[in-house]
Amino acid sequence: MEKGVSARSKRGEVGLKKIVITGPESTGKTTLAEELAQRLNATLIPEYARSYIENLDRPYTFSDVEMIAKHQMDEEGKFSGEGEDGILLMDTWLIITKVWFEVVFGRVPGWIEEQISKADVDLFLVCAPDIPWVADPVRENGGEMRLKLFDRYINEIKAHGFAFEIVTGTGNLRIQNAWTLLKCHGIVQ
Repeated sequence: MEKGVSARSKRGEVGLKKIVITGPESTGKTTLAEELAQRLNATLIPEYARSYIENLDRPYTFSDVEMIAKHQMDEEGKFSGEGEDGILLMDTWLIITKVWFEVVFGRVPGWIEEQISKADVDLFLVCAPDIPWVADPVRENGGEMRLKLFDRYINEIKAHGFAFEIVTGTGNLRIQNAWTLLKCHGIVQ
């Protein structure tokens, strides 16, 4: 488990805490997000990309990925009003989408970088690719690419000055490790 340091950290402040669960494909993001949301009695914004892509009857396009990104922002916006208290967990976020644009299309809509730069995420929990890859019709990046993407996500998070932690372990240990990291950041007691 590594610790990222950020000037954006809101430890001790009252209000809505935003936590992003992120990482390469097949690293347990959704399982972790669902478990933490239940334990924290938090609002969870589920991953939208998977269901969107699964329901296409054609290969996805640049416009599809942009629509996915806009949907993510709209969902976050529903829960980000001033005066809100509690915890908002997001199963993936714009940094993954930005890297997805770069890897697949070689370009990124300008508004995405702007949204990332002005975001107020309190903590990224980055799932390490230390659990076995499970192939499915939507996943594209197994093997070495999973490791490369993991590094790219970490570098993007660091470049934007966000606080982050790397979640390791399998099964219940992974969940317990994430819980411990949330304690370290004052999200839970």
